[in-house]
Amino acid sequence: MKTLVESSTGIEPRSSSPLASNRLVSVDVLRGITIAFMILVNNGMRNSYAALKHAQWNGWTPTDLVFPTFLFLVGMTIVFSTESRLGRGASKSSILLHNFRRACILFLLGLLVNGFPYFHLSTLRIYGVLQRIAICFLIASILYLLDRRPASKIVIVVVALFGYWVLLRWVPIPGLGMPGRDFPLFDQTRNLTAFIDRHIFPGRLFVKVRDPEGLLSDLPAVGTTLLGMLTAMWLRSTRSSALKAWGMLTAGILGILLGLLWVHWFPINKNLWTSSYVLFAAGWALIGLSICYWAVDIGNWKKGWTYVWLVFGMNAITAYVFSELLGSTLSAIHVHVGTQSVRLSQYYFTHCFAEIPSPHLAALAYSISIVAICFVPVAVLYRKKIFLKI
Repeated sequence: MKTLVESSTGIEPRSSSPLASNRLVSVDVLRGITIAFMILVNNGMRNSYAALKHAQWNGWTPTDLVFPTFLFLVGMTIVFSTESRLGRGASKSSILLHNFRRACILFLLGLLVNGFPYFHLSTLRIYGVLQRIAICFLIASILYLLDRRPASKIVIVVVALFGYWVLLRWVPIPGLGMPGRDFPLFDQTRNLTAFIDRHIFPGRLFVKVRDPEGLLSDLPAVGTTLLGMLTAMWLRSTRSSALKAWGMLTAGILGILLGLLWVHWFPINKNLWTSSYVLFAAGWALIGLSICYWAVDIGNWKKGWTYVWLVFGMNAITAYVFSELLGSTLSAIHVHVGTQSVRLSQYYFTHCFAEIPSPHLAALAYSISIVAICFVPVAVLYRKKIFLKI
């Protein structure tokens, strides 16, 4: 019996459940955990726990590991999807065209999220989370179609990470001078990444003078995606499941150690997506994946606890877009309380969670409630076996 799978280009038939025996359920579980946590932290309050906020500049919090983990999983998905389509007889050119359409739709969804609900076109932010996913997805998929060998991906990752470090460390910035000599290294506003973005999209950046998803930092972000791609190649090998799990765990620990070592020359920084950050975050993604792989795909522990994560993981982009539009709606709508007009989000928080004694717990309860609300539409899609693919 055929089920319907909603792809980014429409509705297409699929001959089996998304939980078919050949599918690595652990990847879907980790994707679901990642997207749920992303929704949680994106809908935080001023009093949220520090761990649920991004580091202001250098350094990291658990929140800073969320987006690179998702990109890492995008890289894995490229391998599995491409090999599946090639196995069904699809040509490389048709796959490339399909991926290009997906990337364009993702980019446009990112613009929708940025502009909703007012769409001030003169100041519309062009960069964004979905835009970065689209760019990295397209570039990585092209690289995989050109050469499906691991060696070429390793070379590209090394060149991208070291090249990015060289660019930010040694390239002088017009009008500002040489980093480390005329101004501090990796300064918040005086760095090559911010300089380029200010000249490409003035007045359209997330923090006015810089953007965490800027153009130049797409280079190391592609490195994150390729590390996920290499992991998928490892999992598709003929090695034993136990060896695959131990290999990912070992590689994860090594990635964390290398990232911490590189900190002495290139600090961990999500806003710049530094090379040390790439290795460090990929290390944690590998550890998380190895644990899920051991529990779900080796231990066959798929009942009960995986349901929520599979619901989110199988429709991750849908859940994310819904959460962003919901957050914008709650901020845009105002309600009158006496003589004051307050945002609906603040009204909701005040009337449902403000009585919780701890302000941190109150903020957490609010964020969890938003995650629960976002769970509803993707749960309906999951029950109907409709999945927005990426």
